[in-house]
Amino acid sequence: MARITARRQVTRLTVGVETRKTMDTLAVEEPLEIRVGGESLAITMRTPGNDFDLAAGFLVSEGVISTGDEFFAARYCAGATDEGLNTYNVLDVTLAPGVPAPDPSLAHAFYTTSSCGLCGKASIDAVRTTSQHAVLHDPLVVDPALLATFPDLLRAGQDVFEKTGGLHAAALFDGRTGRMLVLREDVGRHNAVDKVIGWAAKENRLPLTGHVLMVSGRASFELTQKASMAGIPMMAAVSAPSSSPSISPSNSA
Repeated sequence: MARITARRQVTRLTVGVETRKTMDTLAVEEPLEIRVGGESLAITMRTPGNDFDLAAGFLVSEGVISTGDEFFAARYCAGATDEGLNTYNVLDVTLAPGVPAPDPSLAHAFYTTSSCGLCGKASIDAVRTTSQHAVLHDPLVVDPALLATFPDLLRAGQDVFEKTGGLHAAALFDGRTGRMLVLREDVGRHNAVDKVIGWAAKENRLPLTGHVLMVSGRASFELTQKASMAGIPMMAAVSAPSSSPSISPSNSA
């Protein structure tokens, strides 16, 4: 499997200290092409690891599937090197029988970087995806004192960030007990969220009624949209929200 960290020589600059070269541990960033039924749908820059979760979560976020039962299987496609070795950078998803394939207009419309989860969308209408889960009707109320513990729990679980200082994280919490169910890290915050949602989909937990999505960055447009698509009624962030945290009343989270 592909590595999630790499050792590289860096130059350290410290005020009052002589500049020196040393080895450092960096987060790996590599492309992942997501195919559905052999047809290319998206290419994203991500940290390798939990790629099946990433693909499942991406498909939920884009409205291709709405439950884990619709995600039948996934496999890596081999042979992107001269030696014919598997680079683990191309993933082909098989949808369950009867699940419609993605609309052909979506193919090749997505190119996502680690800094932006929505680059390449053809128009703003393409991201006004309608969630199958009615998040506004979720009666979840979280004790503020409990909610305030989530950032520290998120940070404590960031094992790769501890080594590299270069990864975002997202975690799913039970809104009533405060128990953290899953945590995922990635160079892209949108990828970290997709990995969490994909895990939940594969565990047949959608919609995520009564849960809180905790993210390491700001509460942005695309992360709120992803939470809505998974039926998550509440999202918390360690940074400030943008001016467009929701798409419409029917899709807000």
